[in-house]
Amino acid sequence: MQRRVIPELLDTDSGTPAQLAASLDDLRRINRWFGGIPTSQSMVQCVARKSTTRSLSLLEVAAGAGDVPRTVAERLSRRGIHLPVTLLDRSPAHLQCRRNGARAVAADALALPFADASFDLVSCCLFAHHLGQQELVRFVNEGLRVCRIAVLINDLIRNPLHLMLVYAGFPLYRSSLTRHDAPASVYAAYTPQEMLEILGHTNAAELELTRHYLFRMAVVAWKLRTEN
Repeated sequence: MQRRVIPELLDTDSGTPAQLAASLDDLRRINRWFGGIPTSQSMVQCVARKSTTRSLSLLEVAAGAGDVPRTVAERLSRRGIHLPVTLLDRSPAHLQCRRNGARAVAADALALPFADASFDLVSCCLFAHHLGQQELVRFVNEGLRVCRIAVLINDLIRNPLHLMLVYAGFPLYRSSLTRHDAPASVYAAYTPQEMLEILGHTNAAELELTRHYLFRMAVVAWKLRTEN
């Protein structure tokens, strides 16, 4: 299955406010039901374990309403890990939908408006497949500049079976935007091998990729080499 880039409607806010809100709600459910939240949680826990710290500041890029990092922070707090979150999204309209008290900034993910080493972690969920190879390298390098420990990437795996499952899930989607964007996301996603090859051109000292439930991958791009 070859990678194919199909413009996604949510990227350009193509739709009515009601359609956009419904699409963001669909994304929230997809991340809750189909592995998005546990994938991000596993990466933060990995960093907390290897860095032996119980408090990690996190910048979530392309955050939308911020439901994934918010839920991860809530779950980790019950494990004694403090995760203060800052949200960043290109669209102020998406950030206005947030349901928590996190700090929020509207800005370009490829030119993060923060000083070097401003956060422990820079994270994204379902964003990497929106980027071409050179853009992905640029984003990760920006994240490595802004973070102190690692960049976390939670994204889809391109696979024919994954595409079949997305089409089978159409009755679950409330927004017509999602019915267009969900298969487009799978077509645009990278395979784990492609992801590692691309990120090999970044400034990461070490890359750690794991596969997760329902065709998710988690990549930890470490700023400094770790001891396993």
